[in-house]
Amino acid sequence: MAYFDLKEYESRIGKVRGIIEQNNLDCALVYYDEFNLANAWYLTGWCPQFESGAVLVPAKGSPMIIGGPESEPFAKMDSAITETRNLPVFMVPDEEYPNATITSFAGLFKELSSARQIRRAGIVGAGQMPMSVYRQIEENFSGVEMVDITEDYIRLRYDKSPWEIAQIRKAFELTDAAYDAMARAVKPGAHEYEVAAAGEYEARSRGANGFGFKAIVGSGKRSNAVVPTAGDKVMEAGETVMLGIAPRWKGYSGVVGHTLPVSGKYTREQDEAIKHMKEVVSLTREKLQPGTVGRQIDAPGREYFQKHGYMKYLVCPFAHTLGLNEAEQPFFGPNSKDALKPGMVVSIDVSFFGHPTLHGVRVETAYEITGRGPVPFSPKMDALLTK
Repeated sequence: MAYFDLKEYESRIGKVRGIIEQNNLDCALVYYDEFNLANAWYLTGWCPQFESGAVLVPAKGSPMIIGGPESEPFAKMDSAITETRNLPVFMVPDEEYPNATITSFAGLFKELSSARQIRRAGIVGAGQMPMSVYRQIEENFSGVEMVDITEDYIRLRYDKSPWEIAQIRKAFELTDAAYDAMARAVKPGAHEYEVAAAGEYEARSRGANGFGFKAIVGSGKRSNAVVPTAGDKVMEAGETVMLGIAPRWKGYSGVVGHTLPVSGKYTREQDEAIKHMKEVVSLTREKLQPGTVGRQIDAPGREYFQKHGYMKYLVCPFAHTLGLNEAEQPFFGPNSKDALKPGMVVSIDVSFFGHPTLHGVRVETAYEITGRGPVPFSPKMDALLTK
């Protein structure tokens, strides 16, 4: 079990069973695939390749992974949940597995019903399922009432345990090292992909098990793309380059975003814009106090953007939470009523895109919310982006 802590696992299964009990359910089905991994990783510390699947948590009895034969040996080695069943709906279409034991939902229900008949099942992540998978599940759940418990489940992930905070702090150690490597690689004549490779290598060589997003490297006009992955463009003197990387440690993301001058020195206009972005980071950070709601966090930055003429280039609000995903619920936009609590992790992500001469600019770092206010996960980036 590579990425988990047994006390965390037991606590989380207990919380899911609390949702099952509150909703008078017989089981919960938590969907996953390699692009929508966080909900299942929360219970398993694991995610497959190629196949989709679900974590099935019965009201009583052992949780299990229902997936496909290619994932099964991997799950038995690395997942916190090692009980597995193979169902066709989650297998690679048209692939044949002559030595695999394949069951069906009917067979699975019969097995589970020996302890408790399945009448009501909670579903997590139905909106992320491909339509073909959803339809097959719906057909196979004939006679079973399906209840969407996604929001209740996701709220379990809002507040981070001390163990989770420790993993995120480790991810930010990797992030700092990756950012330094990327910054060193920025120079006229270098390709964007060289900058990405430098950061990714640094993170991987220090133990990153993946990334929250593909490395962002966008120079010149490519920075207008909001989240541009590194291309083969050659960086030129006088341009800025937007950088972003999010190494994962035991599944938990760090993150950094910055916009640097390719030639090593900003023009006057670029320097002024970066100072403005840093001011919004500082204004937003001041609002990261327990009890503050999302729209209050968003308001100072929005007012500052309005004052300095950036509003028509604003794409994203200035703060969101971070955890298993680099950006996850709750998001703190102008209509958000979600309140900060100690144990939350908030990323301040200030940006604009589509400017006629500056193109796109982004700066980003994150904070642990404590009873005494925000504590930076990267003191170095906190200082760099607020001074």
